[in-house]
Amino acid sequence: MTLQYSESVRNAQLDAKETTIGTAPKLRIYTGTQPANCAAAASGTLLVEITLPSDWLSAASGGSKAKAGTWSGTAVATGTAGHYRIYDSSGTTCHEQGDVSDDLSLSPSASITSGNTVTIDSYSTTAGNA
Repeated sequence: MTLQYSESVRNAQLDAKETTIGTAPKLRIYTGTQPANCAAAASGTLLVEITLPSDWLSAASGGSKAKAGTWSGTAVATGTAGHYRIYDSSGTTCHEQGDVSDDLSLSPSASITSGNTVTIDSYSTTAGNA
């Protein structure tokens, strides 16, 4: 059986995601492929950690949410961005992970140099089962 949800339900799911993760979460970008799931230990080299704005996602609309505010930080290592993880504000609980090339647009590029500023130009998430 395939479930389908209304736009209102999908928007509520996405808004609950931001509420659950909380304000000012940590976005960490690593080299290599992502671990099997968020419960698995982080892998790869940590390239940059960005503390996201307190209100880090726009209000859900059309079953989608986009980044809000400026997402920017200073690289702590050099390498090619492979995957990312979003942690709660304490940086201890991973709530989301994904492939950088699929989910984030970085500038200046996915080739990160220690000491340089890394900015996330775009990020969005869409609820399924439309």
